[in-house]
Amino acid sequence: MVRALFLAAALSLPMTAIAQTTFAQTPPPPAARSGDTITAADVAGKDFAEQDHAGVAEQAESGQPVKRIRNIAITGTAPCPKASSPDEVVVCSRIDEPYRIPKPLRDRKPIPAQNQSWVNRTASMDQVGREAAGLPDSCSPVGSGGQTGCSAQRLQQWTAERVAKRNGQSIDPTAP
Repeated sequence: MVRALFLAAALSLPMTAIAQTTFAQTPPPPAARSGDTITAADVAGKDFAEQDHAGVAEQAESGQPVKRIRNIAITGTAPCPKASSPDEVVVCSRIDEPYRIPKPLRDRKPIPAQNQSWVNRTASMDQVGREAAGLPDSCSPVGSGGQTGCSAQRLQQWTAERVAKRNGQSIDPTAP
């Protein structure tokens, strides 16, 4: 059985090599040829063959793959840059809004409880239950081990103050 499979594989190997060489001899599609600048308008409507393409014939005859592909996002009416060599393809795309919203103006409000994950909801319910019962790590004078949570609470408050200072928000010293 193994010999029959080995023999079939050995006989089909030259056919695979022939198929690969004939496939490699076909010229690449227009979008993959080098030396051209291709925009979205070229792909959408204009006939690629009607445009002037310098260097395409040489690259197509050589059968070599493209050496460099540049993807560029341009804004407004800026022209798409030309390829610097025949071994390069430049792909341009236009973007509507070139700028992001500055960090101070971004919305950084706390997430409402109904939009939070179940992990966050469970953690907050667990903390409320701890403080009510005076369990350990609750920073409460009531119950056994309530004082152990005071350092953890101070650490959380310090971390929140650092984040607020980094984001340029005011720090409320009266908040618990």
